[in-house]
Amino acid sequence: MIAGASQGSGKVTAILFASKGYDVVMVARQPERLAAAAAQVQREGTSAVAIGGDVGDIQQVRAIVQKALYSCGSIDVLVNNSGICLAGAIEETTSEDWQQLINTNFWGYVNTIQEILPHFLERKTGTIVNVGSIGCKMPLSQMTGYCASKYAVTGLTETLRLELAPQGIHVGAVYPGLINSDFLERAQFRDRDEPAVELRRQ
Repeated sequence: MIAGASQGSGKVTAILFASKGYDVVMVARQPERLAAAAAQVQREGTSAVAIGGDVGDIQQVRAIVQKALYSCGSIDVLVNNSGICLAGAIEETTSEDWQQLINTNFWGYVNTIQEILPHFLERKTGTIVNVGSIGCKMPLSQMTGYCASKYAVTGLTETLRLELAPQGIHVGAVYPGLINSDFLERAQFRDRDEPAVELRRQ
């Protein structure tokens, strides 16, 4: 099961798993883009189940995991790849900005782990991969909110690894730098002189 799988590195990850023979459950908020990505994955010859939903909403995540288990019977790997990017001075970062960042970048990971963990514990096996960024490991100027949400992912991952390893569950993380993908298509920037603008590819 891959969250944030409709585009960018999430979609590429789904294609890679499919090429290795995995059936894939793909989760994202934009149903049309998600369906197109799932169709691309299915061309690898495996099953690709597309489930729309927001991982920042625990009720939606519960429904997502139930649908995934109903469709596949079991889940071996959870890849948390959902994320949003926001840059700007701290005084230009609103409480709504903070809420959005933490809901997706941190709570989105906690929610999926919390809902799938009983399944892993019952089977005494499973793998959790949290996709972070360089912002999980080092501070980036003008990105306090983003880095705070990502540092939380580092703490979550490293402590869960210690806690769950004795129970047969592997927890790992990936910390990429800038990726040649459309991730920044949805990035938002805060500026003293202008309202938030969304970066789009030229």
